[in-house]
Amino acid sequence: MPSTFSLSRLASLAALGTCAFAAQAQQAVLFGIVDVNARSVKNGSASNYRTLSSDGINTSRIGVRGNEDLGDGQKAGFWLEAAVLPDVGGANATKFWNRRATVSLSDPNLGELRAGRDTVTTFNALGTYDPFGTNGLGEVIGNGNGVGILSLLGSGAATLTRADNQVSYFTPATLGGVYGQLSVAPGEGTPGNKLYAGRLGYAKGPLNVSVAYVQTTVVLSDKYKQLVVGGSYDFGAVRPMAQWVQSKYASAAGGNRRQNVIEVGAVVPIGAHHEFHAGYVRGDMSGGALGSGYADADDARQYALSYLYKFSKTTAIYATAARLENKGASRLALAAGAAGFRPGEKSTGYEAGIKSAF
Repeated sequence: MPSTFSLSRLASLAALGTCAFAAQAQQAVLFGIVDVNARSVKNGSASNYRTLSSDGINTSRIGVRGNEDLGDGQKAGFWLEAAVLPDVGGANATKFWNRRATVSLSDPNLGELRAGRDTVTTFNALGTYDPFGTNGLGEVIGNGNGVGILSLLGSGAATLTRADNQVSYFTPATLGGVYGQLSVAPGEGTPGNKLYAGRLGYAKGPLNVSVAYVQTTVVLSDKYKQLVVGGSYDFGAVRPMAQWVQSKYASAAGGNRRQNVIEVGAVVPIGAHHEFHAGYVRGDMSGGALGSGYADADDARQYALSYLYKFSKTTAIYATAARLENKGASRLALAAGAAGFRPGEKSTGYEAGIKSAF
């Protein structure tokens, strides 16, 4: 009996030791954000479109991420992140881990190699220099297909924000402020998914500047190309930012469409709790057929202002007002919904909400 007890106890202690070693070697964290708002949008001649929506200041999400210490500063990591729709209790209809699903290896002197579904270089840049962080009624990017000013030009490219089957290399944080990323996605036979991308920037102290590029093969030789050049400077009392985005799409059916977008904005913190976000976006089309929405006269302007009150580092309330003005045959909107919106009309919207992170 004593012998049996000793062996059992020894086995238990060994198991606990193994668990303790695993806990030290690998760390996993559950995280997320819930962001819900009440929104009202008036798209020209259409009726007011009132909704309980999400993602007004941050994208609602849930995820788990972790890393394992391999020694000498080297790490193996994973990241799984899904968008959630708190207003209806749903998730992305086509991809559960739609925001990110990656595995990685990193070395402090060599950089990081990452593989899986992930954000693309131009989207990373757009979020850095957009005062609304690519969220809510004031954002620059929208969905590329009539919501928001930035356009996919009818290309059908699926890489405006993220890419499937992407392999990326990130430079180490030992280059004196210089940072970079190179990415490739083979497409695997899916139109609009094949991608080559890169970003090179400099971030040190209050300054952050970069240039990013993505080329997406849509069908055969048809390619959607996007270039983003931006910068920001944090003065403490105000953080101004600006970016220029050029998108091109050449095809036999659509001609040589082009859009130039300029965004200028600022984030103004006041004390520990208050924050204002302001932005102006100008989008100029060219190259498309008359009346297509992609012609020289089919331009748009957007103005937005947001106020954020932070209760803590994780909880805040906010309110945003925005106005998008179309010209020519342009029919871009701040948010989708309500039939009857006509080319050349204005889209005006308001939203107020709360977000909580964990």
